[in-house]
Amino acid sequence: MPTAIYPGTFDPVHNGHIDIATRAAALFEHLTVAIYARPMKNLLFSTEERKAMIEDALSHVTNLSVETYNVLTVDFARQVHAQAIVRGLRVISDFELEFQMALTNKKLASEIEFVCLMTSQEYAFISASTVKEIAMLGGCLNGMVPPAVAAALQSRFGDPQSKGADSVKLVSLRD
Repeated sequence: MPTAIYPGTFDPVHNGHIDIATRAAALFEHLTVAIYARPMKNLLFSTEERKAMIEDALSHVTNLSVETYNVLTVDFARQVHAQAIVRGLRVISDFELEFQMALTNKKLASEIEFVCLMTSQEYAFISASTVKEIAMLGGCLNGMVPPAVAAALQSRFGDPQSKGADSVKLVSLRD
């Protein structure tokens, strides 16, 4: 049975990520959740914090490991002897980006397959950006993130009522 990686920034990990990782682990002999340490975007949590949150959230999955990387995803896949890269799809626009990445990765590493799993309907609306914005404004994250992630977000943002509007800088991709 083949092995796979599930790469991403996971800033922070949310229930949609956990759903995809858990389902992917059921399909492969071993799944490595691969945390990209050098994305071209602003991060809220350090690589170590993201790794700890994922390890906690997925501790129930026995054939899964969590590692960080800072090379091309296909090179990391080769390093861990993975035959496939797993990605999750939520909406149509995800497909366009994932299709482009799949073709690029296939050009770079023709021996590695690209597997997309459709998100479960109950998590289709969740994104890390949305989770961060809800947390920043003091909204309820029940059902969106594991309790430890909700606590980490609350700790990071604090009580929005006790601070000024500019106390936490967050860059939105929608602006």
